[in-house]
Amino acid sequence: MSRMAQVLVLAQYEDEVMEPLTRPDEARTWSGSFTRIPDWFVGGWHLEFHRWYQRHGVLADLEALPWNRPQCVQVMLHDEEDDCFGLWMFHDGVLVEVPIAGTQRFHMPPAWYDDGPRPGHLWRTDTPNATALPPHSPEHEQDPRLSW
Repeated sequence: MSRMAQVLVLAQYEDEVMEPLTRPDEARTWSGSFTRIPDWFVGGWHLEFHRWYQRHGVLADLEALPWNRPQCVQVMLHDEEDDCFGLWMFHDGVLVEVPIAGTQRFHMPPAWYDDGPRPGHLWRTDTPNATALPPHSPEHEQDPRLSW
């Protein structure tokens, strides 16, 4: 199933740490490799996925890197139906989604035909279109599998 998604990693002076993820590696659970964003003082890398199954495990691989300053690492994730990028940062050694003011992650009920993880959609709640937001699934119906 087509599922465009982008990942941005921002991390000061972490070129050596990110270097292994800038090379292709068939052993990874996700496809592709990060590309350095040129001329960024802070240090940034990006990656784009075209299918949902190509991205599974990218967060785990980012968590496993030997970061010099994990408290300064920011990972921004954008799924094709998100209104904006979601922000993930390290908390107790794990990348977790950081709440962003004016947004909410909406989880739709599971579909009978969908066998991939459903991360929900990050939508703006402070816009004129916010009145058209769908009903949010109860927590027990939300997909606990991490699609990243």
